[in-house]
Amino acid sequence: MPHFRRSGPGTTVTTSSRIGLLSVLAPFLLAGLCAGGRLSAQAPKEPDTAVLTGAPLGAVTFTHKAHTKTYGAKCESCHHPSKPEKAMKGEHQKCTDCHVKTPAAPMKTKAQAAFHDPMAKKGTCVDCHVQAAAKGNTKVPTKCADCHKKV
Repeated sequence: MPHFRRSGPGTTVTTSSRIGLLSVLAPFLLAGLCAGGRLSAQAPKEPDTAVLTGAPLGAVTFTHKAHTKTYGAKCESCHHPSKPEKAMKGEHQKCTDCHVKTPAAPMKTKAQAAFHDPMAKKGTCVDCHVQAAAKGNTKVPTKCADCHKKV
């Protein structure tokens, strides 16, 4: 077996000792590179669907792809900048992280009001659906039961 000499008296490193060291360290190096690359190269993935629960009329299943890719909605339409009362923890938080059924100070806007007014005549969701229907989109939900489903 070939031997390699390092500079210095009495230090001999063999090829087999190098291979042994590399075989011990390689899995750790590979895991570190893969984990680090994945974390820095990709942004957090939006969920395909979000199920909004707690409404008296039933849960609403919100499909991100339909709203962003099919209808061209911008993330900022729903995920607004944080308010001084409640700083965001992430770039695109769930609505219900801040907007809850009964808001506690300093929050003022309850969950329902984050989506539409009590009569569902105006608000974030309703305004967008009304605009889409006015532009001729016949598939846009326009009635309460079109979005709210009792399980």
